Amino acid sequence: MFEAAKEACEIAVEKGRKEEWPHRRIVGKAFPPWPPSGPDIWGIQHLMHPDLKLPIFKQIYTDPKLLSTACAILSLPSAENLQLELFNLLINPHTTPFSLPYHRDTIPAATLPEEEAKLLTRPRTGTQYNLALYDDACLIVVPGSHKRPKTDEEVTTLKENEKAPLKDEIRVALKPNQAVFYENDILHRAEYDTKKRVTLHGSLGKEGQVERARMVLQHGVEYLKDNGFAEEMGDMGKRMWKNLIDGYGKSIDKSNIHDI
Repeated sequence: MFEAAKEACEIAVEKGRKEEWPHRRIVGKAFPPWPPSGPDIWGIQHLMHPDLKLPIFKQIYTDPKLLSTACAILSLPSAENLQLELFNLLINPHTTPFSLPYHRDTIPAATLPEEEAKLLTRPRTGTQYNLALYDDACLIVVPGSHKRPKTDEEVTTLKENEKAPLKDEIRVALKPNQAVFYENDILHRAEYDTKKRVTLHGSLGKEGQVERARMVLQHGVEYLKDNGFAEEMGDMGKRMWKNLIDGYGKSIDKSNIHDI
């Protein structure tokens, strides 16, 4: 599977660099939405999209080792309790080094400490991972920062420079076929040079997380709603996809309820 994954990723990267695939992360912009074109790219989006014609990514996404690790982190008895989410690819820019600022994925940087502390106590509803196909040391995190608001020192430092090093930060070094799972609201940043990087980036959620399902399906992923999406997946993948669609349906039903 590892060598097949590398081959599929090379095809996806080539399509992205040649602008034959429109869903790309453009150098110069850290977060979505990304412009349709730019001088360089640092990622390929929507690996499981049927138009990419690389169904092996659905097999990789539902790899038993990845799913069992997610279940352990989320205290779930079985992968049947997982919700299918997103699968993307992080790559090196060709010619333009690029870096991401320190951030939490779901909490804006300007959030006040009291509110930040409150949001960080929310139950964990999902996890995400980086699976490296080549040596990768781009991810930088502050261990334990997903359990606390930013310190006064961190706030001051990041106001001056949102990409500045922080006390106790570590660089996550991965060898080929190694993965790191991490909480998406941990303080993290990334540095991309032009050294070859091909790292799969996936997310998995808990079944029944209605709001999480709505957030996954609201931005440019209409293909996930298609009844034919799960046809090339095994039984577990089909179950995880159904969990996502069921959660999204409940979110729509909830949004349509109004007081009379």
